[in-house]
Amino acid sequence: MESLGFLMQGFGIALQPENLMFAVLGAFLGTLIGALPGLGPANGVAILIPLAFTLGLSPETSLILLTSVYAGAMYGGRISSILLNIPGDEPAMMTCLDGYPMAQKGKAAEAMAISAIASFIGSLIATIGLIVMAPWLASFALTFGPAEYFALFVLAFATLGGITGKNPVKTLMAAAIGLMIATVGIDASTGTQRYTYDILELYEGIDFIIAIVGLFAISELLFFIEQHAGEGKAMIAMNKMTLKLKDIVAILPTAFRGGVLGFISGVLPGAGASLGSFISYTLEKKIIGKKGHFGEGDPRGVAAPEAGNNGAASGALVPMLTLGVPGSGTTAVLLAMLISLNITPGPLMFSQHGDIVWGVIAALLIGNVILLLMNIPMVGIFVKLLSVPPKYLLPVVTMVAFVGIYSISHSAFDLYFMVAFGVAGYFLRKLDIPLVPVILGMLLGPEMEKNLRHAMQLSDGDWTILIGSPLAVTLWCIAIAGLLLPVIVGPILRRRMGAAKAATDA
Repeated sequence: MESLGFLMQGFGIALQPENLMFAVLGAFLGTLIGALPGLGPANGVAILIPLAFTLGLSPETSLILLTSVYAGAMYGGRISSILLNIPGDEPAMMTCLDGYPMAQKGKAAEAMAISAIASFIGSLIATIGLIVMAPWLASFALTFGPAEYFALFVLAFATLGGITGKNPVKTLMAAAIGLMIATVGIDASTGTQRYTYDILELYEGIDFIIAIVGLFAISELLFFIEQHAGEGKAMIAMNKMTLKLKDIVAILPTAFRGGVLGFISGVLPGAGASLGSFISYTLEKKIIGKKGHFGEGDPRGVAAPEAGNNGAASGALVPMLTLGVPGSGTTAVLLAMLISLNITPGPLMFSQHGDIVWGVIAALLIGNVILLLMNIPMVGIFVKLLSVPPKYLLPVVTMVAFVGIYSISHSAFDLYFMVAFGVAGYFLRKLDIPLVPVILGMLLGPEMEKNLRHAMQLSDGDWTILIGSPLAVTLWCIAIAGLLLPVIVGPILRRRMGAAKAATDA
């Protein structure tokens, strides 16, 4: 009941005209970004962070805008999957399996509507789970001491690659790079300069916002220049929708199961939306059995992965808000935004910044309704965007990045640094080294170091304090399991997902 009261206060914040306007804008922009193959929600949120600073938005309005972009991008990823057989992002890959065959049969509009309804149900279930679970987890996290927090951060890095990660070694290398960058600046404990080389701009460390925009937006532009993207791709034309009520009722159980599985995947650090969509599709295929026509245009094959990946997207907010540990790449970007606003995510956030937390949660509920209403009647607008050549879109993205970063600090040095991070991000991507762990290392590194030092001071340098409580030992055990699972289970899942991707290309 207490959570319900806080949620009502959150609706009071989310329904303010300015916040509601930015929620609609974020949902629209997010769907556009999600529809463009290759961009994805993490890039979309990273690109629009400078815009939030440029407009001088309040913390709650900034987060409402960016979480709406996040939710919209998860919706939008299905559009190119269904019409082009090209996933907008990795979680949307499973939607290709039945979405594209439905489009080939002249049922593209029905596939779009079913995926939008399933996305709504999955996200709604996960948001309800967030409302129920987050306050409880935040209260539990108040029992954490510095040793437990250090173990939690180790757990976050250990599970970074997830069990579907391509290369755990490269993931850990990327995290190590991020941790190294986090040490640049003046040591808060001793006042010692670290890796500043007498450059005044480095005394306060490296701003994660500059790193994020450079690594994601600028590196994406460099990839485009290298590949000389063409004039858009031929797509299947949209038909007139003939979806009936019984067709919607038929996919409801599938969407509910997918939403629950997706939420569980999202809450687990390192699992993410890709695993949520894969598990939801695989389980639904086993439940339906020979009664279904999965891979041939079965509507349930569209509903399951869409409910799963949208449920995981909202579920990933649980560990970020309650523990300060992001559950996905996009929530890592949102975490950077919170920290840049001098808001520390974690158990105290619900008491110190409850208005922001509950305002964002309420905005998620409102945003889901907006996205459902927007994605069915306006899907034609989003479809037309896919025919626009990227050479017209990416320069606009780059302009927003440069203007936004300059408006934050009015420093040309920051622009040079952003470009440097963009070049570094380009080469890292060429080497198949993921970028999200770099960002996470920069974000969690200072807190990880602070908690380690605090634990050592409390124990007079006795390292056994790090395993001195049952909770700390449990976290270390989970961290070890997180390191081993990608090696043991990962290849099996990757083979199955690879087979699924091969089926979409066939």
